[in-house]
Amino acid sequence: MASFGSADSPAAPFARIKIRVGALVFCGDEVALIRRDRVGSTHFIPPGGNVERGEGLLAALRRELTEELHLAPSQAGEPTLLWVIDQMVSRPGTTPPPRKLHLIYRLHITPEVRATLATEEYDEVPSGHEIGLIQWVDYRTTADLPIFPPIGTALATLPSPLAAPTDAALPAVTDDNYVWL
Repeated sequence: MASFGSADSPAAPFARIKIRVGALVFCGDEVALIRRDRVGSTHFIPPGGNVERGEGLLAALRRELTEELHLAPSQAGEPTLLWVIDQMVSRPGTTPPPRKLHLIYRLHITPEVRATLATEEYDEVPSGHEIGLIQWVDYRTTADLPIFPPIGTALATLPSPLAAPTDAALPAVTDDNYVWL
């Protein structure tokens, strides 16, 4: 009988859990998204990244916003948790995929702050750096954008940038409803 490993085995898919913090940074009705153009695809992500060992959630969010947008914590309103998305998606490669929890926060900035923010984001990849373009998009037009995690529809249906969500738990992202790009 073939052994696929136990849940404690580092070789088991989804045995590790990672937490990613992301931010929907609003300026009026527009929200900042990072556009990544790759061979054969374009997708958008909210600014953010993985929480490092021993790091608090809001500390990680502030670090990522400083790194990616050059947004200092003092320049924005207090972040509030908007959505949680559970991800268990297979992906190419030899490393077993982790389970990832995406915590999506919302915060607001002024047009004066927006004018000082980065327009490009540099992500480290094995071959060097990948450049992402910071795009400001009317949040009501995001339903059909290829955003990961898939928050476009939930975002587009918010009654306003300040509206409370009806449910903080968005549908899980699994192999049944998502194919890794």
